[in-house]
Amino acid sequence: MNLTTALVASLPSRAKIPAAVARALPGIGVVGLLALLALEVGKASWLQANGISALTLAIALGILVGNTIYPRFAVAAAGGVAFSKQTLLRAGIILYGLRLTFQDIANVGIAGVVIDALVLTSTFALAWWAGTHVFGLDRKTALLIGAGSSICGAAAVMAAEPVVRGRAEQVTVAVSTVVVFGTLAIFLYPALYHLNAHYLLLTVTPARYGIFAGSTIHEVAQVVAAGRAVTDAAANTAVITKMVRVMMLAPFLIMLSTYLSRHPEPAAGEGAGRAPEEPLESAAKRRIVIPWFALGFVAVAAVNSVLVLPHRLVTSAISLDTFVLAMAMAALGVTTHVSAIRTAGIKPLGLAALLFGWLIFGGLAINMGVSAMLG
Repeated sequence: MNLTTALVASLPSRAKIPAAVARALPGIGVVGLLALLALEVGKASWLQANGISALTLAIALGILVGNTIYPRFAVAAAGGVAFSKQTLLRAGIILYGLRLTFQDIANVGIAGVVIDALVLTSTFALAWWAGTHVFGLDRKTALLIGAGSSICGAAAVMAAEPVVRGRAEQVTVAVSTVVVFGTLAIFLYPALYHLNAHYLLLTVTPARYGIFAGSTIHEVAQVVAAGRAVTDAAANTAVITKMVRVMMLAPFLIMLSTYLSRHPEPAAGEGAGRAPEEPLESAAKRRIVIPWFALGFVAVAAVNSVLVLPHRLVTSAISLDTFVLAMAMAALGVTTHVSAIRTAGIKPLGLAALLFGWLIFGGLAINMGVSAMLG
């Protein structure tokens, strides 16, 4: 009998709570405490002056705990941590719509949409070609890493898995690589912004930084953290740009599914002992995963655009949203293990590193070029 079961069993029958909720409580408590600590520490003037936000602290504290004491109670906390990293993150992004209006979305403009589309297609094409021709990976692993790097990290990997039909170990490798480099982006992007601001190498406003971050960083959570580490305005623009990119996931998966159905990978290309490709009839019935939380984000922003909501209600909801996002960051950090580097291996990490470099430098070139042409 584990600790959670014992606690539930000790409660009076009327006070007992559903088993699923009981299993989630330890993990939620852990990330909740980390989030509260991050929010309190984040009030320090030195941290605020140096662009270190509470969300950045939350994921840093999560990584520290995740690689030290967390394994001792990981089994008991796993349910709540997963709930925080997935459900609470999506709820936080939906509530983030209260900070935005359609007027803000219009500020990103056609340029932001074009930048997202070019970054997505170029990154995925590079992953496909370099993964199979340069690093010698099987096509499924290359496509899964490409989907995670070009769209929205682990969520895109999981969404692409039914289309690519990757095995569990291929999905794990892909998720590990995007988590490693996406987490690095949280700290690297704000550092690059402040470094550029100090030396005045390029003219980068918070809004342009937001578009750059939203169009090139892997995960939605990582975009929020990297944006908030600069300014709230940068975070708003980054989230809008990222959500446009996330909403491209569904059409991307449809096109990828159509292509793979017509161009199945030969069984020999998968290597000895690997399962052959599914029949085309089966491929046509694959389930497409739609990021519904992205639509919720747009719906909340729409309500905020057309209705005058009570100021106190909006302020309270935004405070709650900040706490929820900090919990999601802490959960993401807790599940980011140093062992992920060893799990991924050299070749997948090499591909992910190449894509990360492209997202930074190629993405910057795309941002600057499109901005110059479209404004």
